[in-house]
Amino acid sequence: MAILRLFASAREAAGVGRDELPGHTVGELLAVAQGRYGSAFTAVLGSCKIWVNGESADADTVISARDEVAVLPPVSGGAV
Repeated sequence: MAILRLFASAREAAGVGRDELPGHTVGELLAVAQGRYGSAFTAVLGSCKIWVNGESADADTVISARDEVAVLPPVSGGAV
């Protein structure tokens, strides 16, 4: 099982920052995550970037048990 790392609003929606999930592709892993974490996570996921081992990835990217899949929501902010 690959390691799923969740950041910012994705972590808040899922209620966890790290998990191990099955899947042969990023898309399969994220489908399992959506089933596990529910609609709030699914809503956030649509605006997120996905990285595998520090490199940009998409749903068709093949993964293995040694891989780390990171879900990174957009970040905003700044000084007032």
